[in-house]
Amino acid sequence: MSRNGYSEKLFLTQSIDSLTITRRNALLARSASDDESVSITTSKLIIDVRQRGDLALRDMALRFDRVELERLEVPREACRAAVDSLDRKLLRALERAIHNIESVQRAFLPTSTEATPELGIVVGRRPDPLDRVGVYAPGGRAAYPSSVLMGAVPARVAGVREIVLCSPPGPLGLPSQVVLAAAELAGVDRVFAIGGAGAIAAMAYGTESVPRVDRIVGPGNAYVAEAKLQVASAVAIDSPAGPSELLVVADSSTDPDVVMREVLAQAEHDPRAVAVVIAIGQAVAESILGCIIDALPSQQRRDIIEESLRSRGAVLWAIDVEQAITFANEFAPEHLLLAMARAGDLLPRFRNAGTIFVGEHSSVAFGDYMTGANHVLPTGGLARSYSGLSVLDFIRWTTYQVIDAGAADRLAQDVGIFADAEGLPAHAAAARQWASTGVRQS
Repeated sequence: MSRNGYSEKLFLTQSIDSLTITRRNALLARSASDDESVSITTSKLIIDVRQRGDLALRDMALRFDRVELERLEVPREACRAAVDSLDRKLLRALERAIHNIESVQRAFLPTSTEATPELGIVVGRRPDPLDRVGVYAPGGRAAYPSSVLMGAVPARVAGVREIVLCSPPGPLGLPSQVVLAAAELAGVDRVFAIGGAGAIAAMAYGTESVPRVDRIVGPGNAYVAEAKLQVASAVAIDSPAGPSELLVVADSSTDPDVVMREVLAQAEHDPRAVAVVIAIGQAVAESILGCIIDALPSQQRRDIIEESLRSRGAVLWAIDVEQAITFANEFAPEHLLLAMARAGDLLPRFRNAGTIFVGEHSSVAFGDYMTGANHVLPTGGLARSYSGLSVLDFIRWTTYQVIDAGAADRLAQDVGIFADAEGLPAHAAAARQWASTGVRQS
């Protein structure tokens, strides 16, 4: 394939200035699903699980996974056996990832704080771990032990009492061996061989076998993402999530082959994965485009990559760094790679991203697997308001207040005035019983 045809292989290849409103909106509006049938189907599956519990989950396993489950819960011995059967090199890699995740998340652990706004008043905030959380690990196209680690290890560091994992069953009725091994190594307490929207519903509402959890985390397909949104009124979720995303900001100091490798690695995730490059200058953009096109024929997952690039890929060029920063903050990607000179100096100006990789050596692959950072991140532009998964997602804050007698006396009149203004006479009376009279009113 000649480089002359590269523009047909990408959704967009043009300057930021020349983007029409329609094309710009297409880049920015990246919802998890715009298919109404996904919402309708997911709703029916959730209702079925709520009404029929385990029986519905068994029927879904037969329908979607083509396996008849004797039991939904995976025996603990199967998880231990999976660790024993694991390739030693893979075992070491998983253990290294767990160590790094633990190290990073322990550094993020919050502490109790107290404030004294006035003499005699103490207001405190105490972090308490959740009792039970649910982690979802996808199946389907591949096994994702990294998703197990990203959900379970921070939960364990936070002090969660019980960690539940759901992952789709394979032909033998169990999740993949590597997922089971990761669950054992990460300290998961219970594993269930169920997937899709049914698994999310089971963890949100509980069934005969699956316990109800306090929060559900982890990535999944469009039905999993939609199910998490639909159960969010009953259980906390990490963040709405869609297909994986990468935005690269690159300048002339960067090796274009580095950018090419990151783009192809991103695009091979899924046909709906998003891979966008903002180059500083047209010449840089054309150099990167050429590298991408030259590399495509040798890719093992070429069909997936090309579909991703055709539907959601772009190489754009900015007139300067300022324009690139403005667009990146508006785009708010899941992953943002700053493959540019002075990346560290410019880091504070890039505000909206799930996680930022600073410098061309900071490959997204390292962050997805091994640095200890978390790869469960907001997508679809939601990095404007959501954060990536961390130990903080497995903690709720308890606020407490201590008011001594003197402070109660001094607060009484102003609180009574507030209550009168809001038409709450009993509130006013409760406050004014502490008013200064020399003797406390009973």
